Amino acid sequence: MRICLFPGTFDPITLGHVDIVNRALPLFDKIIVGIGLNTSKAPMFTPEQRLLWIREIFQDEPKVEGASYEGLTVKFCQEINAHFILRGIRYVSDFEYEKTIADANRTLDNRIETIFLTGEPKYTSVASTIVRDIIRNNGDASPFIPEAVFRSLPKIS
Repeated sequence: MRICLFPGTFDPITLGHVDIVNRALPLFDKIIVGIGLNTSKAPMFTPEQRLLWIREIFQDEPKVEGASYEGLTVKFCQEINAHFILRGIRYVSDFEYEKTIADANRTLDNRIETIFLTGEPKYTSVASTIVRDIIRNNGDASPFIPEAVFRSLPKIS
């Protein structure tokens, strides 16, 4: 079984993330959208809320499930028997950063392969950091996030 981990903070999950998962579906038997819990980051949304969004967004896709984990991504891959890590690339600078991480992961466990998918051009500017800033400042984040996320946000007054 080809199990793939798509790791990230997903704070919140964006249309760009959803696009990467949907385009990766034909490549894998199971995709686990893994919320990495990083103690050095202060997320806007709880891990529970982020998991709820993932489950709602992909409720009709049995090959996708959500999970949260702490520690090394490679260790979590080993726990869930994932031999692939999925990463989305928006810019060349993303690739340079992601390749460094992929190389380190390969050194830690050479049975785990990192797969890069480039984002659709329409989602290139969609980043969780930007979306959080829009939400914090009472802007309309709806062009960047799935309906499930938008519906659960406090209404702008």
